[in-house]
Amino acid sequence: MKIWIVNHYAIPPSQTGGTRHYSLARALIARGHDVTIVASNYTYMGGQLLATGGERVEVEGVPFLWLPTPPYETSGSVKRMWNNMMFARGLLGLEPGPGLPRPDVIVGSSPHLLAAWGAERLARRFDVPFVLEIRDVWPQSILDLGRIPPWHPVVLFFAQIEKHLYRRAVRIVSLLPAVEAHVVAKGGRPGSVTWLPNGIDLAMVPALAAPASGETFTLYYAGSHGVANDLDTLLDAAVVLRDDPRIAIHLIGGGPEKPRLMARARDEGLTRVHFEDPVPKAQIYARLAQADGFVLPVKGLALYQHGISPNKIYDYLALGRPTVIASNSANNPIADAGAGLTVAPGDPAALAAAIRQLADLAPAARATLGESGRRYVAEHHDVGRLAERLEAVLREAVEPPAGAQP
Repeated sequence: MKIWIVNHYAIPPSQTGGTRHYSLARALIARGHDVTIVASNYTYMGGQLLATGGERVEVEGVPFLWLPTPPYETSGSVKRMWNNMMFARGLLGLEPGPGLPRPDVIVGSSPHLLAAWGAERLARRFDVPFVLEIRDVWPQSILDLGRIPPWHPVVLFFAQIEKHLYRRAVRIVSLLPAVEAHVVAKGGRPGSVTWLPNGIDLAMVPALAAPASGETFTLYYAGSHGVANDLDTLLDAAVVLRDDPRIAIHLIGGGPEKPRLMARARDEGLTRVHFEDPVPKAQIYARLAQADGFVLPVKGLALYQHGISPNKIYDYLALGRPTVIASNSANNPIADAGAGLTVAPGDPAALAAAIRQLADLAPAARATLGESGRRYVAEHHDVGRLAERLEAVLREAVEPPAGAQP
């Protein structure tokens, strides 16, 4: 099959951020398919120009088509919305050519709905099946974060696009295991949704090795520093742990909340909380292998009734370290893997107690939890197996079984 995957923010491993579509595309190419990732020529936070854009080029073994878009600097800005609109407009003008084979199927991902909408319009123009990928549920995401009221025109606009996409998609894949009921309630077809979580290319992950021995228990968080990541609760837990000199917390990544969080840690004298710059995917495992354990605070939002699938969970599991997760989401990969401890979200005392409990464990006990996580991710989240599942969905979209509902 000739497959176009449209994700505004897709990147290769040499960049910082999630590489889901790069890894899936690489696995599909190994299975004999021609895959093109269509993405913006600016990175997620608008801070780096990846390419001038306009041509299909191979990047680290996977063809990317970088669409030219205007730069922006901050999340939620007018310039970022303009960037999103220009990406969708660029999609509408795409044409197959000698360097860009006509697709048999188009996958549109929803880090924002305008990208998925543009992919659906493109599929309709080429008269090929459209497959929707639900990463975030829009506009519920912005409502739950309290950024704008439900009657805001932007919310009403996105709500109409959401319903349109659920109805137009031949098949739907989602990172969220419990999202189908929501899709059906908004007009999608029962049975149209396939769960396709994030995963791991284990070829990129080093062999299991014990962390360097020492008196300090080093806890890492790696990922975005945004409102939904609830890193204030982690800093609150660090305040509770202030009297425990064994525990050091490192936060790797970037995001709109990072400057404020850094200032807060400095003002409150949290000297054992260390903020570090984002690290490209190709380098992150070597950095995280220095950890004794990991932490993942998740806000207690209604949004997470559909489930969670952040990349960082599977990175943590693959590296064989125990994890403390603060979440009440519909699924819990850490609990499923038997790889750590779970506490309620937004409870600094409980989070601090769980971190201290991990620090109190003997190294052999922590290693047992970590090994359980590594086995789980290898069995359930290997990117090769996930690519097989995606391949089956795409084949069914292109060649539906006899009697199947279109």
